[in-house]
Amino acid sequence: MRGSVATGTWLMVLAAAEVVGFAALTRFFVQTVHGQRIDWIALTGNEIGQRTVEGPINTALNTISVVSLVIATVVVVFIAAIRRRIAVAVVSVLLIVGANVTSELLKMTLARPSLGVDTARAAAGNSLPSGHTTVAASVAVALVLALPTRVRGVGALIGTVVTAFVGVATLSAGWHRPSDAVASVLLVGAWASVAGLLLLLVRGPDEPTATVHHKNLMSTVLLALAGVALVAVAVVALNLTDQVAAVHPDELSRKRLLAAYGGAAAGIGGVTALVMAAFLVTLHRIVPPRVLPDDGAEPETVDLALG
Repeated sequence: MRGSVATGTWLMVLAAAEVVGFAALTRFFVQTVHGQRIDWIALTGNEIGQRTVEGPINTALNTISVVSLVIATVVVVFIAAIRRRIAVAVVSVLLIVGANVTSELLKMTLARPSLGVDTARAAAGNSLPSGHTTVAASVAVALVLALPTRVRGVGALIGTVVTAFVGVATLSAGWHRPSDAVASVLLVGAWASVAGLLLLLVRGPDEPTATVHHKNLMSTVLLALAGVALVAVAVVALNLTDQVAAVHPDELSRKRLLAAYGGAAAGIGGVTALVMAAFLVTLHRIVPPRVLPDDGAEPETVDLALG
């Protein structure tokens, strides 16, 4: 019982922090001249080497559609169903649908004031949060929820890399500003915490409390360390970009633009890693392994099959 209370408290604090982070990010990068300028400089940096990666990046992004989202959701539900995790299947669908619907509603309702920054894109209006990044992040988290305990850590690593790649790809393609992708990850993180709370509520009173699997622990530590390192790089790059925020991007050197762009990419990857690590650290309590009693099997063997 104490473990569930602690886990529930952690998830509520995590969700609140991610919502506050989303609001602060939106306030600065969407509503202020200063924030819009920093985003503009980082986005302009994508012109460096864009011709080389434009084709593959656009091809990859174009594969993310409503159809691919439905297929991915079906796969997640199938994995949860064959493991007899009906609650996980239902909550995973709620997570994916909720995060993506929220993302689209916010994009339509949030206003981006015209402050004389990046006038060439002013007509496009608000682009926060990124729908493509939301799709990738929500599917990644839902898949980690559905996977057997032994492979959750590997799934979390792969999901983090894929989500970060999609987020950076939208920046490279010029489809989204850096803040759009980071906001999407925070939004999905908040929904993931809500999903975790729902699963805690529907858990049976006799369901065992598990200890974290060593592979998941290693993945959590690796994600946390990588996240901190990447965010640190992003902070340094943000400081460098802040020094020239009042300068038109066309007047900046290649090194300045590359620093802004690289820092933005690092920020997207770092936030993605930290959000996944923060969720993964308590997942063994949210969805503990199911061990069959008196069957003579080792817990880890049963865990891989059913847990």
